[in-house]
Amino acid sequence: MSLDIVILAAGQGTRMRSALPKVLHPVAGDSMLGHVIHSARQLNPQSIHVVIGHGADIVRERLAADDLNFILQEKQLGTGHAVAQALPELTAENVLILYGDVPLIEVETLQRLLKKVSAEQLGLLTVNLADPTGYGRIVRDEQQRVSAIIEHKDATEAQKAITEGNTGILAVPGKRLADWLGRLSNNNAQGEYYLTDVIAMAVNDGLVVATEQPLDAMEVQGANDRKQLAELERHYQQREARRLMSLGVTLRDPARFDVRGDVSVGRDVLIDINVILEGRVFIEDDVVIGPNCVIKNSTLRKGSVIKASSHIDGAVLGEGSDVGPFARLRPGSVLEARAHVGNFVELKNAHLGEAAKVGHLTYLGDAEVGARTNIGAGTITCNYDGANKFRTVLGEDVFIGSNNSLVAPVDISSGATTAAGSTITQDVAAKQLAIGRARQRNIDGWKRPVKIKKD
Repeated sequence: MSLDIVILAAGQGTRMRSALPKVLHPVAGDSMLGHVIHSARQLNPQSIHVVIGHGADIVRERLAADDLNFILQEKQLGTGHAVAQALPELTAENVLILYGDVPLIEVETLQRLLKKVSAEQLGLLTVNLADPTGYGRIVRDEQQRVSAIIEHKDATEAQKAITEGNTGILAVPGKRLADWLGRLSNNNAQGEYYLTDVIAMAVNDGLVVATEQPLDAMEVQGANDRKQLAELERHYQQREARRLMSLGVTLRDPARFDVRGDVSVGRDVLIDINVILEGRVFIEDDVVIGPNCVIKNSTLRKGSVIKASSHIDGAVLGEGSDVGPFARLRPGSVLEARAHVGNFVELKNAHLGEAAKVGHLTYLGDAEVGARTNIGAGTITCNYDGANKFRTVLGEDVFIGSNNSLVAPVDISSGATTAAGSTITQDVAAKQLAIGRARQRNIDGWKRPVKIKKD
């Protein structure tokens, strides 16, 4: 059956005490609304409509995409009013209503809910809570059939004792929705048009309200303040940690590990404490990641090792290569098999050939380094003239002495050597020795300057 999805994301979130719209506050590196949109897309709907209000311009700007239709709710008059703004755009057989501040909802839960929907039946996601304060209560008749939802502020004391709460997530037959929304009233404590009143209407119209529940109550937890936001963050990270461990990853401490993106892992991976994985990260078998590392949008091939406090961004590490400690690989960096990058080395758009070595205290930008080439400490590529970038090309088995400045564009051919302390401005042919330093002079009788006393 065809499906339209409506995501309600118009709320201000005053308890966040922030200029940022509530739905844009991040959980695990993505906005809460971004997480909901990601789940919605996996259901393959014919359309996704996002109802926005507070901070509409910035929400639209941050999340604009070809498959999203943003609909402005100029006045926030309740959830029923919000869905009504999307009505002219809804043409599918079924409509699923989600919330932009409920980021942990699982796709599998929504799929189970959608199976409940038919022309004569709607699906309602509920949750049993020890403390349902603030939740609308699910009212059932003597046969335990859902008869209505009563908002907390409108509930009697007896109704407040009900522990089954409404999550707000609802799947309904599209042909019925317009009629129900048109009959909503704002005669309640809040003076708003409640979407939940649709339930009683459906029952009166002879429809069955079929309920489904999440496997984990945190799936339907929203965030109205920073404390709840932090709780969502921790729960997400615990869930990711469990998933990775089930796939063969050893986490030294699952409580000190963060995923902020999409991570694919092999077996027998070891990850130490305080590691952050961001964006798209691919980790193959037998990779070891030391403590305090940040790895973003990178691929780590089989057996590669990243030592403590290294930052890897947009890089590819070849089989058996090693990096760090305290190394930084910027976008475009590629290490072939068994390449070595040591401490306090920075690479940017640099390609290291098989078994090439860059030991320490070095910067290589816009560089091609051949197999087995060794680069001494303190070497830099001078790749930028203030306006344009230029490449440095080193052949195979090149030996670069310590404290070299390689002024690009320059080509140092295979087997060549450069002396320590050299500034290399010209190409070096194969197997040549290049010395580019001033001749040393020793001056006798040199007197050091002395500090001038001030009056």
